[in-house]
Amino acid sequence: MPVDPNALTQDFPSPEPGHRRPNPARCLVPAAVAAAVAVALGVYGKVHDPAGTAFNLAGFSSTGAVKSWLATTAFFFALVQLVSAFMVYGRLPGPRWSPALHRWSGRAAFLVAVPVAVHCLYALGYQTYETRVLWHSVLGCFFFGAFSAKMLLLRSERLPGWLLPLVGGLVFTVLTLIWLTSALWFFRTFGVTT
Repeated sequence: MPVDPNALTQDFPSPEPGHRRPNPARCLVPAAVAAAVAVALGVYGKVHDPAGTAFNLAGFSSTGAVKSWLATTAFFFALVQLVSAFMVYGRLPGPRWSPALHRWSGRAAFLVAVPVAVHCLYALGYQTYETRVLWHSVLGCFFFGAFSAKMLLLRSERLPGWLLPLVGGLVFTVLTLIWLTSALWFFRTFGVTT
C-alpha cells in the first residue's frame, strides 16, 4: 500500500477531490528561490578570490581526499534516499519506518555536502578552465538551488502528486553528476586514498 510521503511532515488533511487546482505561486515561489540561490552561489564563487583551502581533517592526505570522501558519503546517503523514496511511495516493499529513514538520510546527505560546498566556493570559487570543472561548478550551484526548492515544496499543500518526486529525482540526479565530476574523478586520477 503506498504511503503519503508528506503524511508525517504535514499536519493538514489531504485535499478533497473536488477542491480547486493549486495556485501556480506554490510552484513559482520555490522555483524563484531555487534560481536565486543558484545564481547567488555562482556569483559569489565567481567574484570571490579563492583562498586555496578552507579546511583539512586529520588523517587525510589532502583537502581533495577529504572532499572526495565527504562527497562519497553524501552520495551514499542520497542512494539511501532514492531507495527509501521508492519504499515511501509504495514502489518497493519497506518497513513502517521508511519515511523516517528517508527524512534522516536526506538530512545526513545535506549535512555532509555542506562542508564540501563551502570548501569549493571559498577555496576554489566558480571555475571554468576545463569542461569537467565548468560542469561541476554549474551543477554544484544548481544542486543547492534545487534542494532549496524541494525543501519549500515539502511544506506546500495541494501540489500535483508528481511534482515532489520529480524535484527529488532532479536533486538526486544532480548530486550524482556532481559526485561523478568530483569524487569519482579524484579517485580515478589520484587513487582511492585518504
